[in-house]
Amino acid sequence: MSRRPTTRALERPKAGKARDRTNLRRIAGLTDAAIRRAAANDPDTFVPDEEWLRQAKVVKPQPKKSVTLRLDPDILSWFRKRGPGYQTRINAVLRAFVRANSPPGSRH
Repeated sequence: MSRRPTTRALERPKAGKARDRTNLRRIAGLTDAAIRRAAANDPDTFVPDEEWLRQAKVVKPQPKKSVTLRLDPDILSWFRKRGPGYQTRINAVLRAFVRANSPPGSRH
């Protein structure tokens, strides 16, 4: 009787053919001051102020419901090829459709 391992190493899923082009040497050489300057100049940086924090509300996400859904194979394949989280992406597409087709001010 052979003693083979009962578990397999997890393989990293392929999320498309994009190559990581991050220059890690350049990043490692940045000073804290340079990082702060870059963040301050980045238009996507958001630092909440006191007013924003006063108006902020904690919202608990609703639990998901498990359903059986039949999808065309090409549709499912398209979402799966984009890597982990394909079910979340399908949900986001459906939510966008519902919002686009709901009356203004409705809860959907």
